[in-house]
Amino acid sequence: MISLEGIVLAQEKMRGIVHETPLDYSKTLSDLSGNEVYLKLENLQKTGSFKVRGSYNKMMNLNQDELQNGVVAASAGNHAQGVAYSSKMLGIPCTIVMPKGAPIGKIQATKRYGAKVELYGSGVDEALVYAKKIQEETGAAFVHPFDDSYVIEGQGTIGLEILRQLPDIDAVICPVGGGGLIAGVAYAVKKMKPSIQVYGVEALACSSMSSSLKERKPVMVEAMPTMADGIAVKKPGDLTFQLVQEYVDDIFCVDEMEIARTMLMVLERNKLLVEGSGACALAALLYRKVPLKDKKVVTVLSGGNVDVSFISRIIERGMVEAGRYAYFSIVLMDKPGQLEKVLEIIAELQANVMQISLHHIGEHIFPGSAELKLTIETRDSDHIREVFQALNGKGYHVLNKISLHE
Repeated sequence: MISLEGIVLAQEKMRGIVHETPLDYSKTLSDLSGNEVYLKLENLQKTGSFKVRGSYNKMMNLNQDELQNGVVAASAGNHAQGVAYSSKMLGIPCTIVMPKGAPIGKIQATKRYGAKVELYGSGVDEALVYAKKIQEETGAAFVHPFDDSYVIEGQGTIGLEILRQLPDIDAVICPVGGGGLIAGVAYAVKKMKPSIQVYGVEALACSSMSSSLKERKPVMVEAMPTMADGIAVKKPGDLTFQLVQEYVDDIFCVDEMEIARTMLMVLERNKLLVEGSGACALAALLYRKVPLKDKKVVTVLSGGNVDVSFISRIIERGMVEAGRYAYFSIVLMDKPGQLEKVLEIIAELQANVMQISLHHIGEHIFPGSAELKLTIETRDSDHIREVFQALNGKGYHVLNKISLHE
């Protein structure tokens, strides 16, 4: 099991190797949530995630005999980079098994740290099984992404930093996947100050920890696709489950809409790039899932490794879900002046046309007509409804609306 002494020792060992990340107060997020909100910026950590803390601490506690055949690990991306970076710092050969669907940016970043990357399985759980097979065949030391006492103690150093940076804190909210982060943070802060409330947040698409707590044992769950891929763990660890059961006050879930909107909000308002997993804790606070009011709250932004090609899609999805984008089509008479009339209606309502196309063949298109497809930028969901109502009022039937508020 872990100990507070072990967490303190881990902090000493990694001094100068990992960052003590900032604790940033946000007035905007405070006003929105009804609490005094501080962001623990682990998205600014070495390798872009908190994971480097646990992996480095684990490897620092392996002896030379254990390290002679290198290390092997499995991860969707952040643990992979943490292990690869730690291996590079310590001069240790490293093999990482990543799911076949892992983000390309995370795969490339892991390789750049000098690791050998093998792609296997559809998720972290399958990658873990294959990594253990490699361990048995090669004799390499296995660095578990969460269910290991040294890994948990490494993550627990975040709790010590938070308490030093904000001693009068009321609550901490952490993302939850396998449970290593929240187990370490909860243990550290509860041992130092038992009155602090600690809450975990999962993606609704893969709620393994909350399901396990209900069953009073670690259970495997079916997972749906989620942008919070870093915490999409189908079964929590045995050790992390025990610690969460004892030290965490409650676990909540957020859906994809709430994650996307929070990612966009943090990017737009706080100028911070945060991945889906990293946004979950804040999403739960902003969407009032966590029962906190007028409290001093720290939310851990656990990572910022967003694939470059995915950033535009995150922004677009977040804007759609915030009522800032709408996609729709209208069937017009195919004659001069019809397009101009539609655009005049949209312009009068001060919506911005982002994309436009005209089609003469399709399901709703009859001879003498054309289908106009539009993408518009709007202020909010009320503004979208106003545009649709104005178009319908002028006799234009709005079809194929893609707006999650309609």
